[in-house]
Amino acid sequence: MTRRRGYLAVVLAIVASVSAVALQGTTPIPGSVGDVSVNALAVQALLVAAVVLFVYGTYVLVTRFLVSRTPDKRRKHDIRNVVRLGFVLAGVVGVFAVLTQQWLGLFFSLGVVGFAVTFALQQPLFSLIGWFYIVVKRPYGVGDRVAIEGSKGDVVEIDLFVTTLWEIDGELVTSNQPSGRVITLPNSVVLSSHVYNYSYREFPHVWNELSIQLAYETDLPFARQLLIEEADDYLGAEMRQAIERYRERLAETPVELEVYDRPSVNVSQRESWVELRLRYLVHPRRGQHVRNELYDRILARLNEHPDRVGFPVSRNR
Repeated sequence: MTRRRGYLAVVLAIVASVSAVALQGTTPIPGSVGDVSVNALAVQALLVAAVVLFVYGTYVLVTRFLVSRTPDKRRKHDIRNVVRLGFVLAGVVGVFAVLTQQWLGLFFSLGVVGFAVTFALQQPLFSLIGWFYIVVKRPYGVGDRVAIEGSKGDVVEIDLFVTTLWEIDGELVTSNQPSGRVITLPNSVVLSSHVYNYSYREFPHVWNELSIQLAYETDLPFARQLLIEEADDYLGAEMRQAIERYRERLAETPVELEVYDRPSVNVSQRESWVELRLRYLVHPRRGQHVRNELYDRILARLNEHPDRVGFPVSRNR
């Protein structure tokens, strides 16, 4: 979409309008189609072309102007959709007005038709309402990782009627990895379903856990401290910065919650081993990579202390 194309469309619209006015003042072209003269048909065709070209050209120029002044990619996407909807409606009204030549009657007719369409096209209308809800309330945006109605993925497009996801997990892969499949959801689902946003723009992080199974003979305080040290060394600075944002966000709510700015370890007793669960903060798209890296680092450190750390050998694991 280029500015030159927009200017060209506007110029052609002016040319078509002038041609229509000029044609009305010339000698009528002989012949007719039904009860309508060829001259009148030609004038209407030029006026319709003028309306379509003008609306399209203005849409291109306005969109280009607004997008160029918006650095946020998500806002650019929303602006394109809002402007597109507005100009489509304007174009439809303009074309019908040219064809009927009755502006007030047109709006009355559109009201009657709209009432009938409401019953005939309920789902598309609900999806359009869902799109308005998404734009205003921002439950998710382009680039977010979300889970909606059993579907999980990264939002790549939010159209007027549907949301498109690049699937994560699904039936083909696990561990929060892309499957390569594309999921299309009607926007109406946000009005009746839970939306889980894993990378909300104000706090794009989630809590993850890494489980390590150790024998009961293990020096648990030593093992817990080792896990915290490794996680703090790998994620400490990033996690403390993210927790500051989380606390600022939390302060705006009536919720009182104690949040640690360092990784922590919870202990769970099992039949023949003790499970240490390392809890840390991470960006959702780096979850599996961070988990793998931490697992390698922690196992390497634990294996350096066989006198203080033991691993379960029971087949019940």
